[in-house]
Amino acid sequence: MKVLSDIARFFVRSVKSEPVRKKILITALILVVFRLAAHIPVAGVDRKALGAIFAGSPLLSLLDVFSGGTLANFSIMALGLNPYINASIILQLLTFVVPSLEALQEEGELGQEKINQYTRFLTVPLAALQGMGMYFLLRGRGLITTLTPLELVAFLLTMAAGTMFAVWLGELITEYGVTNGVSFLIFAGIVSRLPVAISSSINQFLSPEMIGKTAIFVVVALAIIGLVVFINDAMRQIPIHYARRNREGKMISASYIPLRLNQAGVIPIIFAVSLVLLPSLIGQFAGSINNPEVAKVALQIVALFNPQSLVYNLVYFFLVVGFTYFYTTVVFNPEKISDRLQKHGGFVPGVRPGTQTTKYISFVLSRITLFGALFLGFVAILPSLIQTFVGIPNLVIGGTGVLIVVSVILEAVRDLEAQLVMRRYEGFLQ
Repeated sequence: MKVLSDIARFFVRSVKSEPVRKKILITALILVVFRLAAHIPVAGVDRKALGAIFAGSPLLSLLDVFSGGTLANFSIMALGLNPYINASIILQLLTFVVPSLEALQEEGELGQEKINQYTRFLTVPLAALQGMGMYFLLRGRGLITTLTPLELVAFLLTMAAGTMFAVWLGELITEYGVTNGVSFLIFAGIVSRLPVAISSSINQFLSPEMIGKTAIFVVVALAIIGLVVFINDAMRQIPIHYARRNREGKMISASYIPLRLNQAGVIPIIFAVSLVLLPSLIGQFAGSINNPEVAKVALQIVALFNPQSLVYNLVYFFLVVGFTYFYTTVVFNPEKISDRLQKHGGFVPGVRPGTQTTKYISFVLSRITLFGALFLGFVAILPSLIQTFVGIPNLVIGGTGVLIVVSVILEAVRDLEAQLVMRRYEGFLQ
């Protein structure tokens, strides 16, 4: 009851604050537009047959959940945000090998805006390429007729336009709404499909032979959600002293550096899912080619990267761990923190300013990131392990989805709290 009352009070405070209320309303409006666009179908596709294929494939069902149902309906936004996420991964990796991009990243907000612009440019050809693969996959399954060159161009332009429209909506949420827009749209898509996944499994859950396993699953699921909340809120505080003394001659400790256990948030999971599904998508595309040898290899790839297979889960685990480290280095730079402290006369007790402070912060950050990354990777594959015991394929989908949903909700709550605190502080100054 206390938790519910806290949530109610937080909601009331958010609604009473005019700027925060405006952000919530803008986010809700954009979300409505996104869901409406997700139901505008592409012409010429047998959607009933497509839905039956998605229902019988764990891989395609997983893709459908992350697209918010746009793939099974094959709407104009069927590709979702995947091309944009892939473009972001490529640009982030290129910043480590291309000096000009690395220099742009160090220019701060202006440089980041340039990189975002390049990401949008790269998203268009990637969306067209994925749209072409989707066309050949559907044509091989007999779900779409052979298109003329003009019709094919119109089909690819529709796919690319749908993706860019979703990217635009996500950026509007980031700028004028609540939390990261891309993560929030993926969250909205997952939430919109969770009732479908639950309803398709409810009969199996309630069958007499499954009651015991269902109870174990519910207990484990609640424990995992609690751990996700705990890990997202956990942080290591590094105390900061300044070269000033109070009247008693004691050194002032005015602040600390908060190092979160999971600095990267939900982004590593989104990146990892986008990459781990690529081999299966390529395999399914190659399987539609009229070549027995190619089709045989394609079937092996699809079987190897089935969401329940060992290879899939191992690759998924290491991708989550790797992207957690990678994204942490992008969003948190110990060298910049050290330079800022030195300029303002701050230092870590017992550590020399400059290079030693940078090494100390990097050492602490790497240790806590290791624990956070391992936990994130373990939670990402845990639903698959539970599914092996319980025997309900939709649990794999729901588990990964719940992980993203919980993380995005926590990020949104933190952003709203920060907005409320800022408004209260500004009102106090005025």
